[in-house]
Order: sequence, then structure tokens, then C-alpha cells
Amino acid sequence: MRVLLVSPDHPEALWLLKALQESAHSLQRTTDLRDGVFLAAQEPFDVIVVMSPERAMCDAALDALPQFVSAAGGASIVAVLGATTPHDRALMLRAGADACFGLPYSFIELHERMQALRRFAASRLARVPDGHGTTGADSVDTQRAASGLTLDAATRELVEGEQRMGVTRREYLLLECLLRQPNAPVPREQLIRYAWPESDEVDPSSVNLVVSRLRRKLLERMPRVQIETVSRYGYQINALPH
Repeated sequence: MRVLLVSPDHPEALWLLKALQESAHSLQRTTDLRDGVFLAAQEPFDVIVVMSPERAMCDAALDALPQFVSAAGGASIVAVLGATTPHDRALMLRAGADACFGLPYSFIELHERMQALRRFAASRLARVPDGHGTTGADSVDTQRAASGLTLDAATRELVEGEQRMGVTRREYLLLECLLRQPNAPVPREQLIRYAWPESDEVDPSSVNLVVSRLRRKLLERMPRVQIETVSRYGYQINALPH
């Protein structure tokens, strides 16, 4: 899942940052609300988490939420606040948040809510007509289903029918990016931003290394699935017919 975390340099924010990274998400972070709105408009995110652990920050986050809604392009917005009242959380929801949590909160519950919001968004997109009398077959989950491949975030595995293949966090992120456009080429730069979100500069050989490892695993466990090199562009994942 592609996640944008907008949070200050605060112990609670740093803890949430680490928890999201360890949950196999492609995570981009900024400490500034205005920068967050700008980033939300530049590329698609699945979820935007706006965190304001101190009471003094809540008003600014509340004012910024409508801007995130306008810039987010359909991404789900989750607000995480400090000590709050039901009235505080209601204001956040009215301003555009899809979910709101206050400290102390359960990361497991927050993470499952993020997953549920994503499923709901994918389901809603799949029901929207595309102008040709059909529904939105370009949703991520619909495309994955068409390829016969899914990813299990809980176990960090690639799934094809009853077959499962364990992968590393980096391999998982690269596969997730490729599976957003199965049977279609994905630019190398997009793969780098998605699978190495914490790095400003990534050696192209690092991408080649991860792809090579995945190809060896696929050849042994799922030979029907192939990752092809698209010359001077990037890579493409294909699932051959049975």
C-alpha cells in the first residue's frame, strides 16, 4: 500500500513511522502540512495519515484536511490526534477524514482500518462506469484478480491460487508496484520511488538485484509468473496462461 505520513518530529510520530515501515508499506513522510498537500497532488497514494499528537497542532490539521481531500485524488484520509474528545474526532470527520484516532490507540486497529478503507475504495471504483458501459476494471484489486496474483500483507507472500511464495520487504514492495499494472510496463523510476521510499538516491543495480532474486524464486515456485525487462524503460510482470 502506498502511504503518505504527515507528522511532526515527535516520539509518537516516529513510533508510527517505524510501525508503518515494518508493515511492508511504501511509505513517504513529510513533517509539514503544506508539503503534505503538495505531495498528495503529485502522485497517487492509497492512504494519507495526518498526525497531530499535540493539542496545539490539531487546529492546523483541521484547517488542512479539506485541502488534502481536494488533492488526494480519492485516497483515504486517516487523522491521528493526541488526547481527544468525541467532539474533536467528529470535527475531523466533518472536515474530510475517513477515520480518526486519538492517543492512546491500537496500531493493529488503525492498520486494519486502513486496509478496510482501501478495500472499500477499490470496491467503489470497480462499480463506477468507465464511460463505455462497463465498470472500473482499472482498480488495483481488479487488475490483480485478472492476473491471478495477489499479495498477502499479513504473511508477506505472493499468492497464486493455492501456491504461496515468501518474499522480503523490498521484494514485496516491488511486486506490489508491478501488480498495480499487470501485463503492462512500469517505469524504473516509479519502481524506485515505490520500493525505496526512504532513499533519495538508489543505484539502478539495486533494482536489478531485487528483480534477479525474484526471478529465481518465481522460476522455482511459480514458473507461470514472469518479470520481463522493458528495454530503456523498466519492468513488466506477466502471468502466462495455465
